[in-house]
Amino acid sequence: MSPLAAIDRSTPDPPPENPADLDLLAAVLDDRALLGSGRAAATALIDAFGSLAGVAAADKAALRREGLSTAAVVELGRVRALAVAMIREEACRRPVLSSWTALTAYLRAALAHAPREQFRILYLDKRNILIREEFRADGTVDHAPVYPREVVRRALELSASAMILVHNHPSGDPTPSRADIDMTRKIIDAAKVFGIEVHDHVIVGREGTKSFRALGLM
Repeated sequence: MSPLAAIDRSTPDPPPENPADLDLLAAVLDDRALLGSGRAAATALIDAFGSLAGVAAADKAALRREGLSTAAVVELGRVRALAVAMIREEACRRPVLSSWTALTAYLRAALAHAPREQFRILYLDKRNILIREEFRADGTVDHAPVYPREVVRRALELSASAMILVHNHPSGDPTPSRADIDMTRKIIDAAKVFGIEVHDHVIVGREGTKSFRALGLM
């Protein structure tokens, strides 16, 4: 069995929402919301988006439609960016293959509740330390265009030795589609020509994550 195959890529379902989430969101909003007090706004938003994470990931237009002021939207964006940055730092402090749980926690925080499909690449050096994380596509609710040639070209520019592919399914279900599988195979084949390894392709959804390697798809 290879070292990669031995890595546990399973991700248990997250625990139920903490009752303190309402108080936390209310404190962040305070009197910045237009639709009432901080607590009233927090209750309305969690009802609208399903959870605190859903509120944090909602885009600006959706938040404004729910009655939030510009100041409240900006404040929520700052808090979310800070939280994601903290999780990302923990995930990328060590070789990513030895801190898989931290990596998937970061990916879920960044992508699980995103309203549109995004495709990201984690470019790694020969020690599997992150060189750079880049957006390669930002799409619609069910599609983000990805071009294997551009993915590999960027890896060569960065002198990357390996990559991890990542994208989200806004539907919530992280199960790979036929198109996901075909596109991954094209990237693997293109990267192989230049000796660049694709360690995994992780799909993120509200229901969890799926690893192509753990599923035997690569």
